[in-house]
Formats: sequence, structure tokens, C-alpha cells
Amino acid sequence: MVVSEPHINYQRIEKAILYLEKNFRQQPELDEVAEHVHLSPFHFQRIFTEWAGISPKRFLQYLTVDFLKDALQKSKNLSDAAEQAGLSGQSRVYDLFTTLEAVTPQEYKQRGGITIQFGFVDTPFGKALLGTSERGVCWLSFIQTDGNALTSLEEMKTCWNNSVFRENEELVNDFAKRIFPSGREVPERQDAGKLHLFVKGTNFQVKVWEALLRLPEGSVTTYQTIAGKINNPKALQAVGSAVGANHIAYLIPCHRVIRKDGILGEYRWNAVRKKSMIGWEMARIEHS
Repeated sequence: MVVSEPHINYQRIEKAILYLEKNFRQQPELDEVAEHVHLSPFHFQRIFTEWAGISPKRFLQYLTVDFLKDALQKSKNLSDAAEQAGLSGQSRVYDLFTTLEAVTPQEYKQRGGITIQFGFVDTPFGKALLGTSERGVCWLSFIQTDGNALTSLEEMKTCWNNSVFRENEELVNDFAKRIFPSGREVPERQDAGKLHLFVKGTNFQVKVWEALLRLPEGSVTTYQTIAGKINNPKALQAVGSAVGANHIAYLIPCHRVIRKDGILGEYRWNAVRKKSMIGWEMARIEHS
């Protein structure tokens, strides 16, 4: 896997977010944060602002407990209002952009494998492994290190065992451009062409993933809320396991599920990346 400039810049951004969080009481100045990531203040400010659309300090405000608690309540109110108005999940904007088809492990075993075209792509959140089949995007995982790239590839092959895997950088880069359009503008997803997802999981997991697809960009929710949405309010642990088992990161937005106390919690592809994704989306929605 080639380490690209966007991937290196994202690693710098992660490092800056961690530093700002660790030292938030001291309110470090831009020069201090830039020095920590080994960049000039001008270069660091440009990289971060191009990525987030806002300053590092403003970005950090999206990740505070009080802000996230307020965001949870707003998201719940919007969801309740939509349900009272009779809006189904299929009428949500995100569902117009992304559709999902599921095959259970038993069905997959009976049908046999599929052909998966894959490659490593640049995203706003670093390098990712993307896999797609004739039935839709079937894998997206984020990479932390070169060694992790090989691990991600093995995880995809284990998930989709018995399949044929063919590297196709050109094809997956075309998909990546649709998933992560350039620029800070929020695209009119319903006009951009649907992305079809092809997932492999238990019936319960698929219900959780379908509920995640109904979360609007820039919103957050809790495990309890997701459990309620699938009419299984006591299944919090099972919901958490299903969220962690999601094999199509970002498109099935498991990063938008946080704890009810406003703590962001862990994330399969790095807890700092989860913070980056939530803040990035909130900034994108607020400043679009």
C-alpha cells in the first residue's frame, strides 16, 4: 500500500485532535499545536481548514460532552417528529442515496462465493480498503498502518470466504469519489445516483444496520435508541455487537452511535477516527 499525502495529512489531523483534547484546559494556541505535529502554523492551519472547513479549536467544540448531549436530544426530537408525521425510513434523504441488500451466512453458504473487486483508496479519514461486487459495495475498512492494511485484507477475505478477489484500483477509486466527493459541500445525494450495499450478517445485525442507515449525516444516537428502533429495547449488548460487526464503515454509519452520557466511546477502526468523523460531519452540515 502506497502511503499518500492525504493519508499523512489525516494522521497529522488525528494527532492534533488528540493533543487538543488532552490539553483543552490550557487552550493551546495554533503555534503550539502545529509544533506538536511538526508543521508550520500556516501549513497546519491550511491543512486542517481544508479538511474540516473550520479551525481546530472550533472543531473541538463539536466533541465536548455537553455539545454531544445536546446533539443527542436534537436528533431524538427530529426522529420523533419525522415518525409522528408518518415519514418512513425509506423517505429519508440518506436512504435515497444508499440501499442495502443482505445475504445471511446460511444463504451465502448455499449460494457460494462472489467476485469482489478491491483496492486501497484515499478518504477524508485516511487510507481505506474498499471492496465491491456486482451486487454492491461489500467492504469498507479504514487503515491505520501498513501492517493493518494486510490485516484488513485478511478480514475481508475471511468475511467473504469462498469468494474470488481481484485488485482493481481504478474501479474502487471511482466508487470512492462517489462515497467521498471532493469539497466541503453536502451533495444532493438523491441526484448523485444510488450506492447499493451488499452485506453479510444475521437477521438481527441487518436490522441494526438498516436502522443506522436512517441516521442523517451530522446526527448522533445511542445504543438504546437503536434498540428501540428495531423493537428490541433490552438488546443493548447485542446492538453494540452488531454495530461493531459492521463491515462497511462510514456508509453504514456506526460512528454516529455514542453513549447516552455524551461520551463517544470506542470504534472498530480507531476511536480517534470516530471523533474525526463525527466532528467533520457536524461541521460540514452546519457550514454547508
